Amino acid sequence: MSAIATLSSKYQISIPKSVREELHWQSGQQFVFIPKGKGMLVMPVPSFEQLNGIAAGADSSNYRDLDDRF
Repeated sequence: MSAIATLSSKYQISIPKSVREELHWQSGQQFVFIPKGKGMLVMPVPSFEQLNGIAAGADSSNYRDLDDRF
């Protein structure tokens, strides 16, 4: 997947259709921009539904509760 986009005078970039379709990105979807060296990582912000079960199987035996704080 290789595509090129140009930054407009309003500092906007249109994501090429081939990229949008391959990654199933929709209009209105939110994205986070993460600086990486001289580049930028663009990732969609997950919804709460997509995060459901993300910690399934996590080891909670060494969980630090609020009771042990001052």
